[in-house]
Amino acid sequence: MNVGVFLVFLSGLLFLLPVQSTLLYSLSPWGLRPDLCLIVTCLTGLWGGPVRGVVVGVVLGVGQDIFSAGSLWLNLLTKAGTGFLAGHFAKNFSNMESPLVFFPIAALSFVWGVVFWLSSRTGTGAMLHGAVTLLLPQAALDGLVAVGFNWVIARWMAAGPAREDWAGRFPGGGVR
Repeated sequence: MNVGVFLVFLSGLLFLLPVQSTLLYSLSPWGLRPDLCLIVTCLTGLWGGPVRGVVVGVVLGVGQDIFSAGSLWLNLLTKAGTGFLAGHFAKNFSNMESPLVFFPIAALSFVWGVVFWLSSRTGTGAMLHGAVTLLLPQAALDGLVAVGFNWVIARWMAAGPAREDWAGRFPGGGVR
């Protein structure tokens, strides 16, 4: 593995954290903003397999836990779980370019949203109202942004190097 490529990959992942917390904060329609770390973790799991998904999820989860005021280790566990589950979802897709990747990503976003909601709030009435007014739109936004990113990745893969060549350039190398 080339150390330079690894450092570029790692710095790109860590660049997501300030972009998500600063730039997207001011570009949030109706108070919703896509969870870029979740989306990148999901797409890494879908395109690179569960091991790469977990590695990216751990890196981004630790970064979010360090720089956020939330519960310690919750981002680490949810992002690593997201990468792992997304990598296993990929085995069920015959066409990675399909817009159907919306459903597993939106489902994971909703499930982790419920986990975060329950860890910070109590009461079932507020939970039901929050699920309808905040968590479902957030999951839909994450799914739509992920479909857009997935479309760009699929076009780049079709025009650029073969999947095996691309996957071999990143930590872990080779195709799952």
